[in-house]
Amino acid sequence: MTHIKVIIPAYNEAEAIANVVKDIPNLVTEIIVVNNNSTDATVKNAQEAGATVLNEPRKGYGYACLKGMEYISQQKELPEIIVFLDGDYSDYPEELTKLIAPIVNDGVDLVIGARTAAYRQNGAMTPQQVFGNWLATFLMKLFFKANFTDLGPFRAIKYDKLLAMNMEDKTYGWTVEMQLKALKQKMTYVEIPVQYRNRIGVSKVSGTVKGTFMAGYKILSWIFKYSLK
Repeated sequence: MTHIKVIIPAYNEAEAIANVVKDIPNLVTEIIVVNNNSTDATVKNAQEAGATVLNEPRKGYGYACLKGMEYISQQKELPEIIVFLDGDYSDYPEELTKLIAPIVNDGVDLVIGARTAAYRQNGAMTPQQVFGNWLATFLMKLFFKANFTDLGPFRAIKYDKLLAMNMEDKTYGWTVEMQLKALKQKMTYVEIPVQYRNRIGVSKVSGTVKGTFMAGYKILSWIFKYSLK
């Protein structure tokens, strides 16, 4: 049986987090929710749903993901696959089986859940998100001949490949950093179309002008940094 762990960064996702945890397939060994300085009942609801909860007071998506990785690294039995998933219930956690299939069956290193328009609920992504994804993936194709179409947060990766990336980004650039490092290290990757619905609550990134600007800045910074190497 494949050993799989899920890392879910969560900041004020009290209304959504239990739904996310409960919809994750039973084949997962452990569900790790990283509470990113929430001020609501995120911790309580995640624990009651059956998740392991860690606390990362430094705000930032990357900080939360790194906290989850640090916790896993200290365990006696290490996983073969790590799945990253948002805590807002915009993804369909039950589709995790689709994401890990290319890794389990074909040995692929990285699988991105692509939020394609055909499977995306109307309004689930803001116009700036759609444009930002298009621009980022266009530049990755231009500079690195990549075949990515999305920077979707719902993704699966071999644990040893994740460690080899030496992930650094603490905030908005986590997803694009992972994809760029997969390209640079010549890892195998595929995209799997996934469903995407309107999230519960307000986005902390695309829901604010500052969040949108900072996310765009970090994403483009990573791309240009790697294009010059």
